[in-house]
Amino acid sequence: MEVGIYEAKSKLSRLVQKVEAGEEVVLTRHGKPVARIVTFAPAAKGGRRTLLREIRALARRVRIPPEIRISEVLAEGRD
Repeated sequence: MEVGIYEAKSKLSRLVQKVEAGEEVVLTRHGKPVARIVTFAPAAKGGRRTLLREIRALARRVRIPPEIRISEVLAEGRD
């Protein structure tokens, strides 16, 4: 489901209910997708390796340059 940001502000509670029911909501600005609202999934069991694998997959999707080390990003997040 796609919703404009302006409309989403007034319908946030209903949108969250839809997301809780399993639907994905895409927020748009001037008809172009800018964000997604999805259900919150707790960190997968499996420890640090699983977490790093998920972060690397995310980094490829959001195009983080390869010269940025994920371990450094994690270390900064802990500080």
